[in-house]
Amino acid sequence: MSRVVTFGEIMARIATPGFARFQQAMPGSVNVTFAGAEASIAASLAYLGIDAAFVTALPDHAIADACIADLRSLGVETKHILRTPEGRLGIYFLEHGANQRGGNVIYDRDGSAVAIILASAYDWESIFTGCEWFVISGITPAVSRNAAEVALIAVQEAAQRGIKVVCDMNYRTKLWRWEPPLSARELATRTMKTLLPHVTVFVGGISDATAMLGIEHTGELHALARQIVAEFPNLTHAAFTLRDGSTSAEQCFSGALYEAATDTLHAAPAYTITQIIDRLGAGDAFTAGLVFSFLQNSTAPAAISFATAAGCLAHSIEGDYNYSTRAEIEAVMRGDGGGRVSR
Repeated sequence: MSRVVTFGEIMARIATPGFARFQQAMPGSVNVTFAGAEASIAASLAYLGIDAAFVTALPDHAIADACIADLRSLGVETKHILRTPEGRLGIYFLEHGANQRGGNVIYDRDGSAVAIILASAYDWESIFTGCEWFVISGITPAVSRNAAEVALIAVQEAAQRGIKVVCDMNYRTKLWRWEPPLSARELATRTMKTLLPHVTVFVGGISDATAMLGIEHTGELHALARQIVAEFPNLTHAAFTLRDGSTSAEQCFSGALYEAATDTLHAAPAYTITQIIDRLGAGDAFTAGLVFSFLQNSTAPAAISFATAAGCLAHSIEGDYNYSTRAEIEAVMRGDGGGRVSR
């Protein structure tokens, strides 16, 4: 079976119950789960039956033990996770949006283990043994200067072994603060332009591409994809999540996949989502669906349709992980997503 490796930071996600504001929920009970883009992608792939490994650095204490146990319960390989007395477990706090009020995330990640552990601590040879695909996101290099250096070495190590590299851009304007006086956008652009020459598949939203690559979007997606591939000719594909909505409660979600070899842009059907349980992790589910499809040797139209359906379903599940099976995703692709009870 083909093996996929993902690398990044996993955190404790502390969310207010329901749609409560932070001040309403605290002091009081909150919901704690574990989350992080690359961990979420590994979890989705494992849930789909893929041999998926997640690599990170975590402190050596009981909460990190619980985090690893959670990943293992989903079938994610965790043997290359570093345990260290240095650093801490990162945290993010989440307040869900409702109607015209958007959601809010507060990060508490400074000094996390992934932010400070050097690249030399990771056994890249062992990590990449039997690996066909490597996945990283633009969040990891945003955490710290050291994390950016580790991310660059990781993609270089993968690329020199002939491993296909996927980068889910995931621009986070609240991060990218490790080199003042550069703005978040300037620092992201400079950093990501050093990573992308080693990347095979670009994944992101239109705003990710324009913010992190400094490419102006004229409104024509095909032209934007061509610009990205022209600047980074190692790319074989560029995938986009497309989202449109007037409120936090209703969104239109779709995707598109550009094939560089044929200069073709394939669009997936759009899904109108009228009841969003949790939108965080939808992009991770999309990326996982895309990698899964590539592993199945799917055609480009089938791959983007599967990825988009996976991202659509992720909106119906609380937490960052997409607990959706292949059969459920394919049912949505066939138009059987009416929410009927399975009896």
